[in-house]
Amino acid sequence: MANVQSVNEGTFQEEVVESQKPVLVDFWAPWCGYCTKLSPVIDELADEVGDKLKIVKLNVDENRAIAQKYGVMSLPTMVVFKEGEAVERLMGFMPKAGITAKIDPLIK
Repeated sequence: MANVQSVNEGTFQEEVVESQKPVLVDFWAPWCGYCTKLSPVIDELADEVGDKLKIVKLNVDENRAIAQKYGVMSLPTMVVFKEGEAVERLMGFMPKAGITAKIDPLIK
């Protein structure tokens, strides 16, 4: 099983912005029901595409500045970063097939 790492304000720059491969950031909060529902989907996705796409989680309650910087207004929100730039945004709960359809063109 692939490891979905947590990032915070101290590690975001190195783990996400400076990453050599694309990164999907799952912006979540412990009180968000749909975030909890999305978590196993994210884990499955990491198992399937972890060699081409790094997947990390960011708790917005503990890292508000990053959430604000990237305009995260609702949860869950997933943002794909490529070469340090936010290139795709997925908002709300999505099934794995929906997420895959959005990210596949970015990791080919």
